[in-house]
Amino acid sequence: MRIVLVTGSGGAGRTTLAAATALAGARRGERALLLTTGSSAPETVLGTPLGADAPTPIAPGLHARRIDPGDRFRQEFLAFQERAGAALDLLGAAPLDEDELTELPGSEDFALLHALRAEHASDDWDLVVVDMPSADETVRLLALPAQVRRYLRRLLPPERQAARALRPVLAQLAGVPMPAQKLYDAAERWEAELAAVQRTIDDPGTSVRLVTEAGPVAAATLRTLRAGLALHGRRTDGVVVNRLLPTGSADPFLAALSGSQQTALKALREEFPDLPVHEVPHLGRDPQGVDELDELIGGPAGEIGAAAPAADGPRPDPWTVEDRLAADGILVWRVPLPGAERRGLGLVRRGDEIVVTVGRFRRIRTLPSALRRCTVSGAGLRDGALEIRFTPDPDLWPKSD
Repeated sequence: MRIVLVTGSGGAGRTTLAAATALAGARRGERALLLTTGSSAPETVLGTPLGADAPTPIAPGLHARRIDPGDRFRQEFLAFQERAGAALDLLGAAPLDEDELTELPGSEDFALLHALRAEHASDDWDLVVVDMPSADETVRLLALPAQVRRYLRRLLPPERQAARALRPVLAQLAGVPMPAQKLYDAAERWEAELAAVQRTIDDPGTSVRLVTEAGPVAAATLRTLRAGLALHGRRTDGVVVNRLLPTGSADPFLAALSGSQQTALKALREEFPDLPVHEVPHLGRDPQGVDELDELIGGPAGEIGAAAPAADGPRPDPWTVEDRLAADGILVWRVPLPGAERRGLGLVRRGDEIVVTVGRFRRIRTLPSALRRCTVSGAGLRDGALEIRFTPDPDLWPKSD
């Protein structure tokens, strides 16, 4: 299974291009699914109402499903309320009914991740295309499982579930299950779900595709976004440039606009020499329905449905440690950050963790065991990678005989 996460700046046409990517895969004979959280825009693009309970057939080989965050939130909240019923009764709390529940901010993110994990676990599709939120939100969304798992481990460390033997006695005296154990049970369930989502995101067949229009700031904007994705280990498989006007128009206005687009397109190709840059023509209207999507992908744009084949086996950790002890007396932790610039880079060590900041994005990683016995002696950005230098601490480093 290949999973293509389509994102981009607002108004660039990512929903249309996500639908076109899924349709192009179906036209090549793949079993394709489009996942979206939108309510009206995807239905307008596809020309078909979408259901939330099951995928809706759109065209031969193509299905689409609209994720309902409200329904997912109600299911999870009611299940939590039922599990915590004894503790809530002890507190005198009045339970909430299903018809008075409205999803909270952030519910859409968790609903999308849950749906993505569920489809990845199935064997129903060859290609899953996800109509993601805007690019900044997508970077943060894809970082969410690892961040929440870190929070859980810090707040409820499994190794500190103390007094296990006493809990049945305490529970009998109190007359209800002990809240502490309930918290740990909930944390275990959340950890299992988040770990499954993380495996889906880290799968070798999962990649991100960036959608943009050809404008003067497109290259700079995507450069920052690609660096943010790389910071969290996400693979960008291509850039789709949408709504390109034909060249050679006799109209001076259209000719000038087309010339500006071609200049921006050249800048994008120079900025991303290692990525395919797909060109999608402007149809003079917003595509609606499968026939117009077919028109959109009928020419060279048909390649937008393609993606690099997945590598065999798990994707290796891109953050690699290079041993230079013999030559330079240091270890180097290499962090690939294509598109990153020295301006906006930040690096802080906190105990056994390192905090790396790239522009408006931040990631916290636990140091490998060897690097915990070292001090940070410097860092530099070179050839699209941040190289962090570590010098062994004589008081902590094993001494040779």
